[in-house]
Formats: sequence, C-alpha cells, structure tokens
Amino acid sequence: MSMKSKNQHPLIMGAFILTAAGILTRLIGFVYRIYLSRQFGDESMGIYQLLSPVLSLSFSLTAAGYQTAISKLVAEQAATRKSPALAPLWLGLGISLPLSLLCNGVLFFFADPIALRLLQEPRTAVMLRILSFSVPLSAVHSCINGYFYGIKKAGIPALAQLLEQITRVGCVYIVSGYFLSQGKTLSISIAVLGLTVGEFFSMLMTIAAIRPQAKKGQNTAVTSARPAPSGMLLGKLLAMALPLTANRIVLNFLQSIEAVSIPAQLKAYGYDNITALSVYGVLTGMAMPFIFFPNALTSSVAVLLLPIISENYALGNMDTVRRATFKTVKYCGLMGLCCMGAFVLLGRWAGATLFNSPLAGYFITTLGFICPFLYLDTTLSSILQGLGLAGHIFVMNVICLLVRLGFVFLAVPRYGITGYLWGLLASQLTLGALYLACLYRFLKKEPAAA
Repeated sequence: MSMKSKNQHPLIMGAFILTAAGILTRLIGFVYRIYLSRQFGDESMGIYQLLSPVLSLSFSLTAAGYQTAISKLVAEQAATRKSPALAPLWLGLGISLPLSLLCNGVLFFFADPIALRLLQEPRTAVMLRILSFSVPLSAVHSCINGYFYGIKKAGIPALAQLLEQITRVGCVYIVSGYFLSQGKTLSISIAVLGLTVGEFFSMLMTIAAIRPQAKKGQNTAVTSARPAPSGMLLGKLLAMALPLTANRIVLNFLQSIEAVSIPAQLKAYGYDNITALSVYGVLTGMAMPFIFFPNALTSSVAVLLLPIISENYALGNMDTVRRATFKTVKYCGLMGLCCMGAFVLLGRWAGATLFNSPLAGYFITTLGFICPFLYLDTTLSSILQGLGLAGHIFVMNVICLLVRLGFVFLAVPRYGITGYLWGLLASQLTLGALYLACLYRFLKKEPAAA
C-alpha cells in the first residue's frame, strides 16, 4: 500500500466521522441557541457571551497546548513504532490536570473581583463559579482526545463531542422546565450549568475509551521498541506545548480585551447598558454561531490534518504535504464561496425566521463575506502547525487581532456595531493573506522528494 493511500484513508474516514458528528452537534447547538435566545432574551445572551473569554483563556492555560503536543508526539511515534505510545498522554495529563485544578480554584474563589473588574458585569460572578468546575473536566478529555487524534481514531472525540452537546442541552431543558413548572424566574446561569454537565459526561466517555488502550499498551510494552526516556519525552512535550500555550494565552488575552470592550464602546456610541449587551448578544450568541455552522467540515479536516502533516513532514514526504495543502486550499475555498452566497442571499430571512431578530439577519448577511477566508484559515492554521510554524501562526494571529481591536476602539464609537463588522472582514482577509504567503514561502524552499 502506498504512502498516499495510507494517509488519504484516515483523513477521509476521520474527516467523515468528525464532520458527521460535528454537523449533528451543531444542528443540536443551533436549535439550542434559538431556545436560549427566546427563553432568556438578548441581554441575558450578551451576559452569557461575556464568559467566552474566560472559558477560552482557561482552556489555553490548562489544555490547548498539551492536546496539540500530545497529538503531534503520538503521531510521530506511531510512524516509527508498532504500537502507539501512551507516555505523551500521561505526561500531558500530569501537567494539564494540576493546572486546571488551580484554575478551578482561582475562578471559584475570585469570581466577584473577576466579574466586577475584568468582565465589568457583576451578574457573571455566580456563573463564573459554576463554570470553574468545567475547567478540569475539559482538561482531562482534551488530553485524551489529543491521543486519539494522534493515532487517527476520530470516532472517540467525535462521539464525546456529540455526547457533550446532548447532555448540555438536555440538562438546560430539564432544569428550565422544572423552574418554569414551579413558577420561578429563569436565570442564564442554567446554561452555564449545562455546559459543565456536558463536560462531565464527555470526560467520563473519554476515560472509558482510553482504558482498553492503556491495557493494550501494557500488554505490548515488552515487545514494542524501547520508548524514549521520560525526561527526553517530557522535554519534547514542553518544547511543543509551552510555546503553543503562551501563544494561546496572549491571543486569548487580546480576545478578552476585544470581548469586554465591544459593549463598552457601544455605550460610547450612544447605547445604554441593556441595548449594548443585547446587540452584543445577538452578534456573538446568534449570528456568529450561524456563520460558523459550516465550519464543522473544515474544523474536522483541520484536526486530522495536523497529525498527518506532522507525520509526513517528519518522514520527509513533502510531495504528500504539498498535495494535501493544495486540495485543502481548493476545496475549503470553494466551500467558503458557496456559503458566502447562501448567507448573503438568505441571511435576513434566516435572522427574522429562526431568531425572530432582524438585527441577527443583518449580521448574518454582512458576516457572510468572511466565509471564504474563515473556513480556509482554520485548515491552513492546522497545516502550518504540522510543519512546525507555530511561532509564525502566533505573530499572524496577533496582527489579525490588533486589526480588530483597532476597529473596536476607533470605528465602533463612531459607527456602532457596523464598525466592528468591518473590522472582522478586514482581519480575516489579512489573516488569510498572511497564512497563504507563509505557507507558499515554506513549501517553495522545501525540496521535493527524490
């Protein structure tokens, strides 16, 4: 069997599994968003969305870099060993889990000052305490998912993702129904409870899935090639994870500034607090998830491209890397153009019909123009990660965020939320151009296989 067919098969099958699960997950999430918007209102959705930077920053601190490093190390070892190694997973968990527990404690005990001083919304304090317990749960299942991505078994992460969404939505629906039956007022904190419950069940499933792999690893340890010393492996893990973690922290910090500043700048434009939070909630809680819905396909391909690109680059199969890159640019770009046409033509109808919000329709129509770059950037980033260009990705993403922040502070006070939409368009165009230029220069200087 040729290297080409060996690598195409897991990519195609893995992408199909992840995409099927991703589409189903997003369909459930799409209906869920409609339910939240109608049950809790635009202002509550805006308050709920203020938690996104905290969640992203917590994930960056505790799990994101280690998941990617585990996936990359497992993929590299799988290329040279008869059985995949579990050592990168155990080492990653040994670092990620204590960090996540520390983050859990900080968010729980310092929720009030974080809500008041950082998020500038005291009503998020209770939600932060509930959210804090999701951090260690997410760290565990993210590291385990990294292992399964590394061995190109996408089914477990896909099912875990689906289970997380089902249990999240089910929890919110059941608890909301109970409160309504008792005549009590609903709080958006219920949605945060659902998020934590979803993470718990996802963690349980991934733990159950890794146990047979751990037993198999123990049984084959004697016959397998001698593993690398744990100190050397830990050094490689940290060498990959720490730059990724640092990069993600800086990026999420900038994103946090952006998220907190948008409502504040909308108030500078002339909105009161309720209107500013409502507009922010419609944009980030309704329109943007709708735009990101087709990204289920490109995200699935991106996750599986990382170990495949890493493996082939480590083996010197640059022709395979080039073919994968060309096909990625071709098909993701085509999909983005098709989605752009659909959103531009049907965006206003979708906002009014699905969310009962003409403002959401305006946002969907305008944001439709970023689709060709948005979907392509997801997969290009994964290819660049696989080629070891994490530092370049970091610099390019910082440039992209600085462009957006410039529009937040300079355009939003003058033009309202329209100024931020211009910023999103400009930043995605900038990022896409930078990614393509970087990838072109790298592949041009790499020699083809002999």
